[in-house]
Amino acid sequence: MKKSNGLLSGRSRNLTRHHKPSQIAIRDVIKTFSVGDRVAIVPKGNNRDIPHPRFKGKVGTILGARGGAYIVDVKDIKAHKQLIVKSKHLEKVSS
Repeated sequence: MKKSNGLLSGRSRNLTRHHKPSQIAIRDVIKTFSVGDRVAIVPKGNNRDIPHPRFKGKVGTILGARGGAYIVDVKDIKAHKQLIVKSKHLEKVSS
């Protein structure tokens, strides 16, 4: 039986970038949002701290902050889910 290596095991081909990964700009790391803002989830950077690929491109609402990350309410099929996402993976969406 194969030993599990984590949630994104075997996805390196899908997530790989075929160029040298760019560095994250400081403005992406220190972005601030307020409660009620609508944001899109856009995974950036390395594969260690990105949200699950199922939520790529989803639009949600900021519910609150937790440390340097934000709690985002996203609709997944019929269920509403609360994700904890770092600010560098979020982009503001105009309402």
